[in-house]
Amino acid sequence: MLKPLPLTEDQLDLLHHIHNNSNESQRKIAKEIGLSIGKVNYCLRKLLIIGLIKVSNFKNSKNKFNYAYILTPKGIYEKSVVANKFIVKKQQEYDKLMSYIDK
Repeated sequence: MLKPLPLTEDQLDLLHHIHNNSNESQRKIAKEIGLSIGKVNYCLRKLLIIGLIKVSNFKNSKNKFNYAYILTPKGIYEKSVVANKFIVKKQQEYDKLMSYIDK
């Protein structure tokens, strides 16, 4: 089994957003997830370098600066692993809080 990559919360948010909205501009992505355009660009470049996303131009677009950001199989795997770890951690926190309440 592959060891999951350490992803930042911003990168994870970006992966989730791309999974559902692959054809949005960096400006629109930044606005929707609450990051600066520079931060979105930085995170996209990092995700591209580590192979979690790929980038392609819209084939029928007159504006060749429009890109589609697509999760790779590795990106889908990493997103699910990190999301699963998050759920497990939150369940442990919930159980701990409930044990305090029950006392």
